[in-house]
Amino acid sequence: MIKLEDKQMLSDQELSEKADLSGDTFLNELWYAIRKNKMAMAGGIVIILLILIALFASYISPYDPYHVDLDMQLQKPSAEHWLGTDEFGRDLLTRIMFGTRISLAIGLIPTILSLFIGTILGMVSGYYGKRTDFIIMRIADVVLAFPELLLAMVIMYTLGANILNIFIALSLVRWARVARVVRAQTMSIKEKEYVEASRAIGVKNWIIMFRHILPNCLSSLIVLFTLDIPNAILSEASLSFLGIGAQPPAASWGLMISRGKEYLFSAPWVAISPGIAILLIVLAFNYLGDGLRDALDPYMKQ
Repeated sequence: MIKLEDKQMLSDQELSEKADLSGDTFLNELWYAIRKNKMAMAGGIVIILLILIALFASYISPYDPYHVDLDMQLQKPSAEHWLGTDEFGRDLLTRIMFGTRISLAIGLIPTILSLFIGTILGMVSGYYGKRTDFIIMRIADVVLAFPELLLAMVIMYTLGANILNIFIALSLVRWARVARVVRAQTMSIKEKEYVEASRAIGVKNWIIMFRHILPNCLSSLIVLFTLDIPNAILSEASLSFLGIGAQPPAASWGLMISRGKEYLFSAPWVAISPGIAILLIVLAFNYLGDGLRDALDPYMKQ
C-alpha cells in the first residue's frame, strides 16, 4: 500500500507540473482567442508596423523632417511628396513617420508609470485597509474629481510645455483609476484561503502582495494598459493642439493639426494627414484592447 505521505508527495508533484504548464497554456489560449478576433489581429499588425516605422524612420523616410524649403510650401500630394508639404515646405509623410515616435512614447511611458503607481497604491490600499485605505482613496477621489485633460493642462502650465513634462502630467492624472481597479481586486483576493495560510505561517506582507495578489491582477492590468495607451495619445495631441504640449519644430501630430487648421480650406492635407494617423493608431490600440479584454474575460470564454 502507498503511504499517505507518498500520496501527498505525488499530488504535490502533479500540482507543480501543472503549474509549470499553466503559463504556456495561458499564453496559447490568449493567442488563440486573439487570433480568432480579426479586428484585434488587424490592430496588432498595425501597431507592429507603427513600431517598426518609429524605430527605422531615419532610414526609410525620404526627407529631413526639419528641413525648411519655402519654395515647396503647401505643395499638393504628388509622386515626389506623397502626402504633400506643410507651410514650411517640409514633407508631411516624413514628419508623420517621425511623429510616430512621439505618439508611441507618449502612449507607452506615461501609461506604464501610471500603471506602476496605481498598482502599488491600489494593493497597499486594499490590503491594509482602514486609515491607509481612507487616505489613498481620498487622494484618488480628488484626482478623479477633475477631468483628466483639464488637470493635465494645469500641471503643464505649472511645469512648462515640453515632452518630459507631458510624461509627468499624464502619469499624475491617470493613476487613480488603476488604483481603484487594483484595490477592488486586492480586497477580494486577500480573503482567499491561500493568502490567509501565507499570513498564518508568517510570510511578509509585501511578499504576499507581489507573489499572490499581483499575479491575479495581471489580466485586468493588461487590458487597462492597452486601452489607456490611445487615451494618452489623444491627450498629448490635445495638449499640443492647445499649444501647451510639444513645441515647434517637434513632429507632433497634435501640433501638426494645430498648425494645419489655418490652411484647412486652402491646403486641407496639412491637417487631415496627421488626423488620419491619430485615428489609425487609436483604433489599432482600441481593437487590440477589446480583443484582450474578450480573451481574458472568463464569461466571454464560456
